[in-house]
Amino acid sequence: MCADSLAGSIGRPRLYRQESLPYAPDWSDVQRMLADAETDKPRDIRDRAILLLLAVYGMRSGEVVALRLEQIDWAGRTLRLFRLKRRQPQIYPLVSSVAEALARYIDMVRPSSSCPEVFLCMQAPRRPLKAGSIYDVANRRFVALGIEAAHRGGHALRHACASRLLAEGLSMKEIGDHLGHRSAATTSIYAKVNLAALREVGAFDLGALQ
Repeated sequence: MCADSLAGSIGRPRLYRQESLPYAPDWSDVQRMLADAETDKPRDIRDRAILLLLAVYGMRSGEVVALRLEQIDWAGRTLRLFRLKRRQPQIYPLVSSVAEALARYIDMVRPSSSCPEVFLCMQAPRRPLKAGSIYDVANRRFVALGIEAAHRGGHALRHACASRLLAEGLSMKEIGDHLGHRSAATTSIYAKVNLAALREVGAFDLGALQ
């Protein structure tokens, strides 16, 4: 990146739609964030459940706050997600780490409420969280752990999820399906990440975060 003193003396490069790369924190940093939230503090219990949904399923902030209790099938061990850009719900395996985090939050922290949404404000009024709250959850960990990132919200963990899938050899279609993309063009941006660096993340497994 050019120094500030040179910024005015050169022309800015022309940027095209596919030329900006998604920022993804290292998977080791994602694991650090999850470990940092693994305490008995009510806020950490809630945050860990949210962070796992972002990292494992690549959920958007709006999808996290819209998640309802009825979408969790405890007996069938599945999670039914309504992706913002898809008309039909998608069914995912409810991996044990996510199931345990959700159950712990619901049983120990979630306020008693008639609201169907999973994640509620911890203080009155007991309303569902807003999308901006998800940014705060992620950003708080980035700052506390000193993780360098161009973006520090929940979307950074969605990118980390996609990058990890790509590093393990999944196709663009498979990654797009996992993230709930409607168009292959949306997913194609992940093809430009540095695969050499990403190979360090190790074998991908939805249960690897346990």
